[in-house]
Amino acid sequence: MPILGAVVALAAGMLVALTPAPAHAAAGATLPFTSVEAEAATTTGSTVGPDHTQGTLASEASGRRAVRLNSGQRVEFTVPRAADAVNVAYNVPDGQSGSLDVYVNGAKLAKTLPVTSQYSYVDTGWIAGSRTHHFFANSRLLLDRNVQAGDKVAFQATGVQVTVDVADFEQAAAPATRPAGSVSVTDRGADPSGRGDSTQAFREAVSAARGGVVWIPPGEYRLTSALGGVQNVTLQGAGHWHSVVRSSRFIDQSSSAGNVHIKDFAVIGEVTERVDSQPDNFVNGSLGPNSSVSGMWLQHLKVGLWLTGNNDNLVVENNRILDTTADGLNLNGTAKGVRVRNNFLRNQGDDSLAMWSLNAPNTQSSFENNTISQPNLANGIAIYGGTDITVKDNLIADTNALGSGIAISNQKFLDPFHPLAGTITVSGNTLVRTGAMNPNWNHPMGALRVDSYDSAIEAQVRITGTTITDSPYSAFEFVSGSGRGYAARNITVDGATVTRTGTVVVQAETQGAATFRGVTATGVGSAGVYNCPYPSGSGLFTVTDGGGNSGWNSTWSDCSTWPEPGQGNPDPDPDRNLARGRPATATGSQDVYTPGRAVDGDANSYWESANHAFPQDLTVDLGSSQAVRRLVLKLPPQAVWQARTQTLSVQGSTDGSAYTTVLAARDYRFDPATGNTVTVNLPSGPGLRHLRLHVTGNTGWPAAQFSEVEAYLS
Repeated sequence: MPILGAVVALAAGMLVALTPAPAHAAAGATLPFTSVEAEAATTTGSTVGPDHTQGTLASEASGRRAVRLNSGQRVEFTVPRAADAVNVAYNVPDGQSGSLDVYVNGAKLAKTLPVTSQYSYVDTGWIAGSRTHHFFANSRLLLDRNVQAGDKVAFQATGVQVTVDVADFEQAAAPATRPAGSVSVTDRGADPSGRGDSTQAFREAVSAARGGVVWIPPGEYRLTSALGGVQNVTLQGAGHWHSVVRSSRFIDQSSSAGNVHIKDFAVIGEVTERVDSQPDNFVNGSLGPNSSVSGMWLQHLKVGLWLTGNNDNLVVENNRILDTTADGLNLNGTAKGVRVRNNFLRNQGDDSLAMWSLNAPNTQSSFENNTISQPNLANGIAIYGGTDITVKDNLIADTNALGSGIAISNQKFLDPFHPLAGTITVSGNTLVRTGAMNPNWNHPMGALRVDSYDSAIEAQVRITGTTITDSPYSAFEFVSGSGRGYAARNITVDGATVTRTGTVVVQAETQGAATFRGVTATGVGSAGVYNCPYPSGSGLFTVTDGGGNSGWNSTWSDCSTWPEPGQGNPDPDPDRNLARGRPATATGSQDVYTPGRAVDGDANSYWESANHAFPQDLTVDLGSSQAVRRLVLKLPPQAVWQARTQTLSVQGSTDGSAYTTVLAARDYRFDPATGNTVTVNLPSGPGLRHLRLHVTGNTGWPAAQFSEVEAYLS
């Protein structure tokens, strides 16, 4: 059915209804329901949270807060709009089930809302860094009466503790009528009571309706195995509140001629664990070209749609995908021209929406105007490789462990993988409370992450119009997640608004470059930029100020520590070596004796310039302007390194382009008898960020040589 009604925006701490607007007018989906956070309601229970710690109940809640009800306690919502149906996100303790009594304006309904831990507490021990997760589930109810804005709907715990997160109120559309000429599954023997097995009836209806419509009347139908051979047919229900299929595997097929259109019913599974070898998905494989999926309610499955083979020009729109133990949707290679738009996803156990270019690239495909809430073990949206991909106008909130709001990545997982290519457009997205601590890295992931995990990023990555609010850690992260230091480059960030980021605006952890224009930040927790590429000495990450930036011009001062949320930028330790681990470059290197060896903290390793090619430069980026007053220069201390004199001057720069002489050239004697160490005292003067040693001679070898370059404030 068409998705109409109020836009739902995720503000700091709660969902709020905004004035109805045309579809796709702003970030996120245009939804038929309005959500109200339990912590914004009236309650006799207690609030849990806020908390971002992996493994806690509050960390998976919308807004990182929820309301805990012991038996007899209630939470009462003020209805925000006319409605006759409600969906509640909740948690109960592991191993327990029960129900919530429902009250409308003080009157108890005969109906109750069932709650169970059956679909919660998922363990995926084979995924590094995971813990027990997927604490919440969703339960829905037709109220069998209309309520108006301002009415009161209360939920009361009876016999079991229930933690209520959020309630979605909507006016359910009346059941649709049977299309003329359609083949009804009940005419083929399907049991709308849900007691009998309707699998064969569905298969016969699909076969008989080729080129036409399979009608799924109001009722509940149980399927015990998946459908196959689905092509050139429409499967249509009376609306997802009325036509319900109980099945953990609806369509499983490797190929199709296409023109498959699936719409307006619910598929609710019984998946309680994640078993990746099992196709426990609504769609597993291919629907074929020119197909569509719309108006569906998909719940308690492993994956909503796991798409392989030919799905060219597929449109997936106006659906709700809830409580999957893995992805909501994954374009698993070869997809061309796929449009995934105006969907609502909540409580995924992996990426809510993903494109993974395995076997062949996904091309010219997009995720647009989707609303995503609470992915609890990965990203809101993840693009793993692919060519000319668009991520546009999505609203993503409350990511948990191992996840950013949006990840643009060359992480391949398996081969053959097709890295990012062409232009990757990331435009108009809003990210709220996204980014999380990565327990495998022991440091955080940003709200929007560009990750050269398995190979350098050669695509043009264009990030525009991003709004990032209340990120617990950083806003933009540039990293090579494998730790191998592949470059993240060809990146531009334009017109971003960052509000209340926990640590930094830019978290740069690998070599590469990005240009920032019109990026404004307020409420920055620690510093503007963390620029500490890994591995040490692997190269620089160049942050280019393209103009119009404000609120984030400071740099984190100590690459040996991670900023903590709200910590502020500490004063540098005067006894700390400012050069250790910092990016180092040189005019030339001999064999394996690269510049990074001069700042690795090991006096036995060394940098050696190209031979017979004086003058030579070694440059160290200190990350921010520093009032350096003393240098300690070293060669390996062993006696085999005979005494020698190197002639050098010291230069400095604040921008890495224009250098001035800090200390004129002179001779410095290195002698193993005194540790092969010399100290260079620098005069007082303005601070420098880029420290350069300009070497014009060496009496012991026809090249510049240093095993350590150390820089100190005193």
